[in-house]
This record gives sequence, C-alpha cells and structure tokens, in this order.
Amino acid sequence: MKHLFAVSLLTATLALPVHAQDRLSVMLDWFVNPDHAPIVLAQELGYFTDAGLEVETVTPADPNDPPRMAAAGRVDIAISYQPQLHLSRHNDLPLRRVGTLISTPLTCLVVLADGAVQDMTDLKGGKVGFAVAGVQEVMLDAMLAHHGMEPTDVEQINIGWSISPALMSGQVDGVIGAFRNFELNQLEIEGSAGRCFYPEAEGVPSYDELIYVANPDQMDADVIARFLDATERATGFILNNPDQAWQIFSATASELRSELNTRAWSDTWPRFATRPAALDAGRYARFEAFLAERGATAGGLSVNELAIDVTAQATP
Repeated sequence: MKHLFAVSLLTATLALPVHAQDRLSVMLDWFVNPDHAPIVLAQELGYFTDAGLEVETVTPADPNDPPRMAAAGRVDIAISYQPQLHLSRHNDLPLRRVGTLISTPLTCLVVLADGAVQDMTDLKGGKVGFAVAGVQEVMLDAMLAHHGMEPTDVEQINIGWSISPALMSGQVDGVIGAFRNFELNQLEIEGSAGRCFYPEAEGVPSYDELIYVANPDQMDADVIARFLDATERATGFILNNPDQAWQIFSATASELRSELNTRAWSDTWPRFATRPAALDAGRYARFEAFLAERGATAGGLSVNELAIDVTAQATP
C-alpha cells in the first residue's frame, strides 16, 4: 500500500501543470557594458528565474529609441536618463520612471588635464562640444551661469558621439555629456589624461543617471517589481563581491573583456542603486523646477506625472 501510494503521489505530481514564467523585455540604452551589470548578473545568478521571470534584453539600433519603444509598448521597460524623462514627458510621451539603475550622475564636462582649461572660466571664448542636443546644452548653460558666464561666452558644437577624438584633436576645448566612468578611461588609454567638471557641483541639481521607464497604461507593476527585486539582489552580490561579479559579467561576452570595460568596471559598480525600486520624489521635483527655471520646459509636471513606485501598485 505504501508503495502504491508513493507511486500514485509521484504520478499526481508529474501531472501537475508547469506554470510558464512571466516574460519581460528590457531595451538597453546602448550596447552591453558595465552599466548593465545588475541585469546581467541577475540573469547569470538565476535571480530572474527565482522571481518567476524570463527576461529578454534588447540593444537599440539608435540610442534615441529606448524611451520611444517603451512608450509605444514595443518593449516592457527601457533604460533611459532622468533628464531625458522630463523632456520626454513634456513631449507627451506616456512614460514614467519605474526604477533606478544608477542613482548618481555620470555625465560631466571633460577637458584635457594638461590643457588650457583649468577652471570653468577658462572656457570663455572657447568651444564646447555636446553629443545630444537638449538637456546637455541646458546643463552647460547652468554650469556657465554658476561662474557668471553667458551661453554666448562659448561656441557650442554638436560633435555627435565623437567625444574623445574631438577633444584630443583640439576641435573643442571641452565636451559636455562625457561619462566619467568611460570617457576619462578612454582618454587615458589613448595617452591623454582628462579631468571632469561635475554638473552637480556646478549649479545643476543631482539626478538619477540611468533609470527604467515604462508606459504606465500598459505595464504590469507586479512583473516590474519582481524584476527590480532580482536586480537588487544582483546589486548586493556585486557590492559584496566586485571581483567575482566582474569575472561572471565579463565572461558573458568576449567584447566585455576590453581594457576600457575593465577599467570602467571599477568606476561603475559603486554607483549602482542599492534600492532600485525606491523613489526619491524630491529629486524629480527639483530637476523639473530646474529645467523650467532654465527655460528648457514649461515646467509644472508633478512627481506622479514623472515617476512611480511600482511596489506600491504590485500585488502583495
């Protein structure tokens, strides 16, 4: 009888339906790099599986695509930037910040360390390149104003993504929009040391650099909350085991083991948001007011129109 009961129980267990994991598509802001380590580690360590998720990451053909794709519902969530979110919302894109990946600014105004620009005021009469029109120009204007200068005191040139070459060749005296964890390392590898002027120290409110955005009318708050919980676990692993985390991360693709990515890793992992679901409402209110004061937007968006805490909406 015991044997028959055991066989019956095993047969019943095998007959139970296998529940499919919930799927979530994530569009990155650019090609995979150390900025995305919590997502990669959550996948490699099985944290997404533990959360009942099957996560697909997508690399954009154009870095301007992610917020538009998320707004259109072509992907579930996308990685974007807090400053860009404000502009997207003022352009009527149906987006909200639903999580944070990197909670400190990475953008800076970079100059050559041994060049003529040793102080922000040395830029007067010079040329400053920018990669993306809009927020970067607003940041530069605010940084100049912090030192009593006008936007017209420098010539602003759109250099696209040719950041390090434009600076090293002397095409520009400085570049706004460089990432301090990448461009500084790239310059050093090329034999030209760089130095940053930090926006948050030069009149620009601090902000979340990399965030997750989603269309609030189409998103599944519970699925996103589980995604954030899994990446929080991965971030904890990275912070406690940065060397081991790098070995796991860099082993996922040969191109990640470049000298630039190896150097960038050390400058990146301490900046990951340890509580990716947590929302700093004051930070979004302050940056919204800043953009309005600088004339970049009409202002007036409430925090709820910019960002949400998905854990408050998720099913317990």
